[in-house]
Amino acid sequence: MEGIILSLTEAYALAYKVLRGNGFSEEHAAVVAQNVTNGERDGCPSHGLWRLLGIVATLRKGKVSPDAEPVISDIAPAIVKVDAGGAFSLLAFEKALPLLIEKARHSGIAALAINRCVHFSALFADVEPLTDAGLVALATTPSHAWVAPAGGTQPLFGTNPIAFGWPRGDRPPFIFDMATSAAARGEIQLHQRAGKAVPEGWGIDSEGHATTDAQAILDGAMLTFGGHKGSALAAMVELIAGPLIGDMTSAESLAWDDGAGGLPYGGELILALDPARFLGDEAPVHLARAETLFSGMQQQGARLPGERRYLSRARSIRDGVEITHSLFSDISMLAK
Repeated sequence: MEGIILSLTEAYALAYKVLRGNGFSEEHAAVVAQNVTNGERDGCPSHGLWRLLGIVATLRKGKVSPDAEPVISDIAPAIVKVDAGGAFSLLAFEKALPLLIEKARHSGIAALAINRCVHFSALFADVEPLTDAGLVALATTPSHAWVAPAGGTQPLFGTNPIAFGWPRGDRPPFIFDMATSAAARGEIQLHQRAGKAVPEGWGIDSEGHATTDAQAILDGAMLTFGGHKGSALAAMVELIAGPLIGDMTSAESLAWDDGAGGLPYGGELILALDPARFLGDEAPVHLARAETLFSGMQQQGARLPGERRYLSRARSIRDGVEITHSLFSDISMLAK
């Protein structure tokens, strides 16, 4: 069955209407609507318009501020912190981005810590503005405790994504954005919504048994990718985007939620590095050397991370995006 086709303008207008109609301020509604529209545009439905359902539910459960103004603190030559005030992370990031870029260009490396934020968005959205500015970037955040550590059976870690970006001049940047879990939680939720089994290795049921039943995993625990390797990376994310910046671990976020079912609450850490400061006049030479790595990958038939996203972006700009009738109906109901 064919779905509903929306132009990107229509998708944004629908998202913005839903958000404003449910009480989000103009600034928050604008950045959140743009984010979910961009997720859909880039072929990432797990972080696209479907997210509006969880966003509005989180607000209605009293687990996110609809209008908090971010408070920026310039605390060190290469560190900026921004208190999101319990709102979604997106406006805090947008407000603090210019200072992060300024600090990275001055010192060669800079860090942005976003505190007290609710997070739902794909991290490539926080990396791409930095690669657009010619900077190398790394971003990460914990979530709720949904993922069991390697060798364990109980949720402890979040999906704990890591995103990395490398600027490529007039070419699309090299960006990967991956959960340290075997799959993003949104992917499992979309499988559950569609009544489809998930691949083996994504999770276990509440008794610790392997399963391909999406609901059983949501009631049990997700698994890390790569066994102990993914588990170690997940623990790293807990530390550097939790205690290091004075914010919550995934277990603390889930405890704070107290069964409400809201989106994860805590912090995000973003690093920006300036090749021009590291390399000086030799920057173009070494950035050109990086291109030989990318061409070497492609010559072997490998696809660069992000390539499919940029192809989807071009297609969506031309043809719009397609969502199911049921999702369109559910979103439209939120606007009433």
